[in-house]
Amino acid sequence: MLYLSRQLDFSASHVYRVAEWGEEENLLVFGKCSNIHGHGHDYKLEVVVKGLLDETAGIVVNTTEIKQIAGSFLHKELDGKFLNREHVYFQEHMPTTENLVQYIWESLDHRFPGCELHQIRLHENHYLSAEKERDSLLKLTRKYHFCASHRLHSPNLTLEQNQQLFGKCNNPNGHGHNYYLDVTVEGEPDPVTGMVLNLAELDQIVESIVLEKLDHKNLNLDTEEFKDVNPTSEVVAMVIYGMLKPHLPQLCRIGLWETDKNYFEYWGPEGQHV
Repeated sequence: MLYLSRQLDFSASHVYRVAEWGEEENLLVFGKCSNIHGHGHDYKLEVVVKGLLDETAGIVVNTTEIKQIAGSFLHKELDGKFLNREHVYFQEHMPTTENLVQYIWESLDHRFPGCELHQIRLHENHYLSAEKERDSLLKLTRKYHFCASHRLHSPNLTLEQNQQLFGKCNNPNGHGHNYYLDVTVEGEPDPVTGMVLNLAELDQIVESIVLEKLDHKNLNLDTEEFKDVNPTSEVVAMVIYGMLKPHLPQLCRIGLWETDKNYFEYWGPEGQHV
């Protein structure tokens, strides 16, 4: 099976408000997104299809077809629109990133000849995205940032072995990174708010459980979580998952960007990467 991905862009505006709620409750749940005049985004949509190779042509499907089908749908229905006011579906459903992904999936499914829709991933901005696959719960990813230093040194190895394995990262004085943390939760969008999880609640949990403990810290020396473990990024991702899971039952996976080139992902002890 081969997988092909095509990225498309569109712009739209919207507002998050429940008409039956007062101003205070809308502001509490949706924050600035409850501004009655709306706000907007430049969305990035990734469409992933899968299929078998056509050995004659050497392709699964012409990616131009993916662009034409998905692009025509976006242009007609979403691009340049105020979704709450101009789209029938989003007059009844909150135009959250989660509901947008659900609607786009249902609209594009079974429309690509010769291949099958595998995944839809929608980036609202650099810090928020949602994704949908067939027969799976919808996933929402929020990105966070923290700065920390660490020394890579295993007590199970000799000094020479540590130096050989970790190189300059074994510097006794440590070194640092600007970490970016992807926290992914999964579930069904709430029928009223359109959210898998209230973002304000998610932000508060991640801030208090993870960021306050790790940000601007030496992981080896300043934290209990890494006191007795080697804080490689693999371990950091696993530890953060363990920190969050008791407070975040919807947690699906942790992604950790150590640098732009180094990314680590953990799905939990029984996790599975699709």
